Amino acid sequence: MSFSFFKPSKARVTPVELARALKESLLCLDPETARDPKSREKAREDVDKIIVTMRHFLSGDGDLEPNQEQISQFVQEICKEDILSLFAFKLPVISWDARKDLAHCWGIFLRQTVGSHHCCVDYIVDHADLLDFVVGCYNNRDVAVSCGNVLRECIKYPALAKYMLESKSLDLFFKYVELPNFDIASDALATFKDLLTKNPVEVSEFLKNHYDKFFGLYERLLTSSNYVTRRQSLKLLLEFLLEPPNTQVMKRFIQEPQYLRIIMGLLKDKSKIIQISSFHIFKVFVANPNKPPEIFQVLAENQEELLMILHGLPANKGGDDDQFEEERDIVIKEIKEL
Repeated sequence: MSFSFFKPSKARVTPVELARALKESLLCLDPETARDPKSREKAREDVDKIIVTMRHFLSGDGDLEPNQEQISQFVQEICKEDILSLFAFKLPVISWDARKDLAHCWGIFLRQTVGSHHCCVDYIVDHADLLDFVVGCYNNRDVAVSCGNVLRECIKYPALAKYMLESKSLDLFFKYVELPNFDIASDALATFKDLLTKNPVEVSEFLKNHYDKFFGLYERLLTSSNYVTRRQSLKLLLEFLLEPPNTQVMKRFIQEPQYLRIIMGLLKDKSKIIQISSFHIFKVFVANPNKPPEIFQVLAENQEELLMILHGLPANKGGDDDQFEEERDIVIKEIKEL
């Protein structure tokens, strides 16, 4: 296989030529096509070259500026020829450099519009199995970070975020954020955070419809033996629960005795950061003017211990800590009056 536009040239490859070369090169990675190691290595080299060409086509190369009309034609072509699916499904078998370039190009693909439509976004909605496949790539340490970059670009679009929230793949994130590889777990957490914070309306609707299952899984993160998991999941909970569209979800959450007990347990954590974050959720339980009897009972039964914990909460002087101490005093007063 040979692509003439691999050679240095001032001439610009056409959208159809580029798309055709991409499809041919990616299909040559199939085991049936490249059966021996030398053939597979040659196919990977060709893919590397054509993806570099694609990046220059989309972003410019110093000599030629990107041509928006041709880019628009190109993204239509990669959707029509199912090349966008090939990009996703071939992520695990292309080189590290090619994955990095492809992740860069992915955001450009999704931003392109034809009329009023994001054609690549529409394509992924119709071929959502590719999203499930990319989520599953977190299990592959060589591909995980690239797949995270691709997923975070997708999450920027409500329709794709909605699918990911409602897909069975969502359950995998509760596993991925606790993977032993710190870099992969951190990347998975960044993707999970975007999924729960970038599209508040879709997240609110999802949480209302899947409240019990979601928070049942989330409880495991809050009670994890892993310090980083506890800290980050608590911080994320605070962030998305306080989004205005999630007001109804938060009201339901602060009526649940088991979650109050979890937050009270986190108030006693050895970490100052976890103690402070848990306080900012605990204070919402206490401030609720319509506390159900079960919540009132838990607070009353633990009154003395709570007062001791609250008095011992760490706070430095100055800045936001002045507000923290004021809020802590208000909560202490409420607890005393139970």
